[in-house]
Amino acid sequence: MKTLLKLLIITLTISTFTCNANNPEAKQQIKVALLLDTSNSMDGLINQAKTQLWEIVNELSYAKCGTNQPDLQIALYEYGNDGLEQSDGFIRQVLNFSEDLDVISEKLFALRTNGGSEYCGQVINTSLKNLAWGTNKNDLKIIFIAGNEPFTQGKLSYKEAASLANEKDVTVNTIFCGNYENGISGKWQEGAHLTKGDYMTIDHNKEIVHIKTPYDKVIIELNNKLNKTYISYGAEGYNKQKLQYEQDSKAEELNDEVVVKRAVSKSSRMYKNSSWDLVDAAKSKKMNYDDMNKKYLPKHLQNKSNIELKKYVETKQKERIIIQEKIQELNVQRKKYVATKQATSKNNDLENALIGSIKKQAMKKNFSWK
Repeated sequence: MKTLLKLLIITLTISTFTCNANNPEAKQQIKVALLLDTSNSMDGLINQAKTQLWEIVNELSYAKCGTNQPDLQIALYEYGNDGLEQSDGFIRQVLNFSEDLDVISEKLFALRTNGGSEYCGQVINTSLKNLAWGTNKNDLKIIFIAGNEPFTQGKLSYKEAASLANEKDVTVNTIFCGNYENGISGKWQEGAHLTKGDYMTIDHNKEIVHIKTPYDKVIIELNNKLNKTYISYGAEGYNKQKLQYEQDSKAEELNDEVVVKRAVSKSSRMYKNSSWDLVDAAKSKKMNYDDMNKKYLPKHLQNKSNIELKKYVETKQKERIIIQEKIQELNVQRKKYVATKQATSKNNDLENALIGSIKKQAMKKNFSWK
């Protein structure tokens, strides 16, 4: 496996858990903790994470557990950075479990490399103790730890951390940034296998190949239209909408394909903004326009009556649905186009074959993709 994206998707697909396919009331969650080495040599790893976040989200948005569609929460830790507190083992929780995709993107872009001393056992143990993993046996609970130094560093043993992971029903998957055999000798493989996780290697410095498609330009234009359907409200509404635009800009700095994949994520069920967007909030039966402080609305809406405001929101809802459906339709065509281009590359044939076969095996466990 050559990219962080494909490794995450494959391992998420094959991780063993049983969903309650016959109980529509049992809502499953996919909880993923990313533990990223931010020492000096890991700029390529961070860049891959930033670039591939949206494709990971998009792939998971199609996941089904029987008739249910599990929610996704992502947490983020950095470790191995000399700029962090030595007393904490050079470890920092960057983000607790969150469904806010804009915040997740913001935190990834803010990571900086420096130093350091990489204590894998300790960062795994810290994430297991500090994050709310829950006790639902139907949830998919996964840790991905990526780095390039021996897995054995630090006072807290990776074996002790693995024991705690098994108690909490959390699977630890290890991604060694370097040579496969070096990762094995550095105990990265054993670190994964102790929790029945997967050991993988990547070339974290490899330049990611982006495939342009005839659909990219239209999807980007639709994304701009999609942004105009958002209506900020509440004390944090303005800042949250500003963050949305900022993360669009960050994606643009990387590549048009990243913009496209982010747009696809924004048109999926995973992109939820009811805490600041009136259109999303209006989907809830608890929504009450009488309780709203209109001074936090955009100026052109502040003097509207509740009836007028409700009609305006309904109009934006309809616009958004049409735009999102169009983006999803175009993305189906985009993926087909990308698949034909990848089929001509020997480097991608094995990856595509593995993903296809593993998904078929996962269907036997009631976990499927549309």
